[in-house]
Amino acid sequence: MPEKTITFDVVRKIGLAFPGVEESTAYGSPALKVRGKLLACIPTHRSAEPDSLAVCVDLDDRAALLAEAPDTYYVTDHYLPYECVLVRLSKLNPDALRDLLGMAHKFLTRKAPNRPRARNRRRSL
Repeated sequence: MPEKTITFDVVRKIGLAFPGVEESTAYGSPALKVRGKLLACIPTHRSAEPDSLAVCVDLDDRAALLAEAPDTYYVTDHYLPYECVLVRLSKLNPDALRDLLGMAHKFLTRKAPNRPRARNRRRSL
């Protein structure tokens, strides 16, 4: 167990070291975003435990994190449909946080940007 609980100030400092990450808010709560997409934030839903962090990750990565360290990572029913995992900051050390934010950064930057859909056009004969 880490000596001190990690605060969002530590999350901010580590997260802002990744390319394109900016400070922002999500639902009125401090957040980090990359290309306008949520990277990490303090969860606002009442199902999240106090002193938690929500981090956007691939669902396969989330499953691996939950299996590997269920005391550190968790998900509530509210967050099940979302590509994110909840983290108990009291169980995390700065190196693990850096790895987790790096995983989230790769996940968000490797996703293809949203492209406008082609219109369905009827061809006249």
